[in-house]
Amino acid sequence: MMNLSLLNFTTTTFTTRSLSIFTSSLSSLSLLPKRKPFFSPRPFFSLSSSLSVASAMDNAGGIPTKETPSSVDAATQEEYSSLSKLLQEFTDIPTIDKAWTFKSDDDDASHAMFVIGQPSLLSNKKRKSVLSSHILRKSNDSVSFQWAPFPIEMTGVTTMVPSPSGLKLLVIRNPEGDGPTHFEIWGPSSVKKEFSIPRTIHGSVYSDGWFEGISWNSDETSIAYVAEEPDSPKPTFNVFGYKKDGNSDKDCGSWKGQGDWEEDWGETYASKKQPALFVMDIHSGEVLAVTGVERELSVGQVAWAPPVEGRHYLVFIGWPSNNRKLGIKYCYNRPCALYAVNAPSFESGAGINRNAAEDSVAVNLTPSISSAFFPRFSPDGKFLVFLSAKSSVDSGAHSATDSLHKIEWPSNGKVGPSSKIVDVVPVVMCPEEGSFPGLYCSKFLPKPFLSDGETMVLSSYWGSAPAIITVNVSSGQVSRISPNNSNSSWDVLDLDSDNIIAVCSSPVSIPEIKYGSLVGKISGDAKWNWLDVLCPTTKCSDKCLSLLASLQFDILKIPVKDIVENLTKGASKPFEAIYVSSKSSDPKLLDPLIVILHGGPHTVSLSSFSKSHAFLSSLGFSLLIVNYRGSLGFGEEALQSLPGKVGSQDVNDVLAAIDHAIDKGLADPSKIAVLGGSHGGFLTTHLIGQAPEKFVAAAARNPVCNLALMVGTSDIPDWCYFEAYGIEGKSMYTEAPSDEQLALLYSKSPIYHISKVKTPTLFLLGAKDLRVPVSNGIQYARALKEKGVENKVIVFPNDVHGIDRPQSDFESFLNIGLWFKKYCK
Repeated sequence: MMNLSLLNFTTTTFTTRSLSIFTSSLSSLSLLPKRKPFFSPRPFFSLSSSLSVASAMDNAGGIPTKETPSSVDAATQEEYSSLSKLLQEFTDIPTIDKAWTFKSDDDDASHAMFVIGQPSLLSNKKRKSVLSSHILRKSNDSVSFQWAPFPIEMTGVTTMVPSPSGLKLLVIRNPEGDGPTHFEIWGPSSVKKEFSIPRTIHGSVYSDGWFEGISWNSDETSIAYVAEEPDSPKPTFNVFGYKKDGNSDKDCGSWKGQGDWEEDWGETYASKKQPALFVMDIHSGEVLAVTGVERELSVGQVAWAPPVEGRHYLVFIGWPSNNRKLGIKYCYNRPCALYAVNAPSFESGAGINRNAAEDSVAVNLTPSISSAFFPRFSPDGKFLVFLSAKSSVDSGAHSATDSLHKIEWPSNGKVGPSSKIVDVVPVVMCPEEGSFPGLYCSKFLPKPFLSDGETMVLSSYWGSAPAIITVNVSSGQVSRISPNNSNSSWDVLDLDSDNIIAVCSSPVSIPEIKYGSLVGKISGDAKWNWLDVLCPTTKCSDKCLSLLASLQFDILKIPVKDIVENLTKGASKPFEAIYVSSKSSDPKLLDPLIVILHGGPHTVSLSSFSKSHAFLSSLGFSLLIVNYRGSLGFGEEALQSLPGKVGSQDVNDVLAAIDHAIDKGLADPSKIAVLGGSHGGFLTTHLIGQAPEKFVAAAARNPVCNLALMVGTSDIPDWCYFEAYGIEGKSMYTEAPSDEQLALLYSKSPIYHISKVKTPTLFLLGAKDLRVPVSNGIQYARALKEKGVENKVIVFPNDVHGIDRPQSDFESFLNIGLWFKKYCK
């Protein structure tokens, strides 16, 4: 499971009338694109070969400044200019992120609107726009998409959620500072209601894809959502000391103290401490905090349950946080459960009816399972399906193989703990060759069911190549419906009745829209016809298209070396690596090879399009993207073989993949570089210490270099214990590690091997990283400098673990390209 888009949109179904309403609403939303001057990169990066800090691009809204040391010659400046222009052409390629579908009065026609993403280097923000299309299904089993001439940019919009009928549109705008949160209810062509909710009621609305939950009720009069609870009162002081009657009003003669420190949810959630449930009456703008939910629960993913016997419930996910809040981003090992609580009601003309909620207490619906999230009701409202990461919670792995379950929704309207949780898709331990490897889902569609009411359409990792699958929630049958012979990445965007709108890409092809048509009736053995869709987003510069056309890729099977007796069957199976190369490369004159390593370690590198990887390929490098054992998508036994063996098994897998590529004549052993971030940076710095003759250059993004240092500073110290000790590390975790524990953590770390390192290494670090604090990379780089190993450090002062702000990402991969070109000649 991977991390998700920051801007989330809800997929739903619309009528023909609602399309005109929705389209006209968008055009009035002050979302029209603003023309900005073309960005012309200049050689403004630090070129110091020793420890240095460069953050010239971190000036959002302004033109990057020129910061070229006087020692830089004209040829180097020209290379910077040339590479930065090429990288910008790849950066400008749009992504296809989300989609809505719209029903039409014509059975053979429908409408769709796509959310398009594109980074803006000048503003240092991720631009989002909406592009609409008319879909016409023809009698000869073909389909035609008629696109709007221009997309519409969504400026200042945090998220938008259409109502079930499509006749209303909720637009939410979170403030950038301490201002109120703005809610807008749009009708046919204008705003019908507009409300500003002050921070005394709640803070920003969550739109992160995890805690996020925004749901309309069935009669479209109320909206349930998750927002940060109001700030705790702070002490007020003035020149006379403590001010007893302090209030929230600003007073030049007084100031606010800090008050008690509160835990937050770690990486990317700094200052986000307590997500809570609220309900808004869209007619009056009244907002009510949902009662009955203990403050020890952080809530998310709220949805209205189908009304039964006049009872209205909210279903949500709750994460307990009695003691410390450990980091939750990418961490599915945090226990959570499915809850239901009575929803407050708003009676028109009578004010708020609190009677329904006064005596409400949230009920745990899934007490017998350690994890439950992504709740979805069946179309008939008779059962509730949810995903579970119980393998993660029970073992301690931050991510692992998922399982799918369901519970019956009570027909009498009386909600209580479910007496029976039905297993729909269990955890797959050891898949057979080519068979279903298990569920690995990072999201569900808001409405994932086909018209039979029991077949769900999902995206799931299938080895290195994500696939689209169907799951029958009655029989548990799983079927792969994206092409079996495709090594490309497939992801479902939305359902168009019983058809599928999907996006497909590969390391050598940009994202494209695909339309899947069901052949015959819905069944586990049904055939699907996949059609290509011409889309404006598939267009990019001629130079990029030409460079991509010159590339090819394959997924290699890498045999496991040195299989030991106690290794499980699943851990003994070959793992995979994605190999990207030039079509015209001379076998006698091989391109330099970059070995690319994902983080986690329990994530996976996918066979999808990556702008940064395409840029590196276009510079004349082959890529070997290794999914070592422990990665998602290959069954639970292979994944669980790594904990306790980090720094050894994963290192040996990478070396085995490199040797395999050399033996197959795919790589020149004298021209190999290595690149990784997070745990991939852990492997990168391990490799240059354990195999110092193997690599001519290295680059590490926010690398884990010293577990003994990280355990006391990270938002996930339990990760250090689990990966170092294995499953017993879960029970060993403590905030006060012993001498023996610190010694073992150090021995498992890259810094343990630093005396052998001689590879020139580039470090890219986010100063606001709470996951692997910047001190980890700085300590390692200083140690390299101390022993005379050439290295360079770039610190991005306003970036977190991902270093994914547009300017930072651009500067990061431009420097990686230049670093590798310098040492891989």
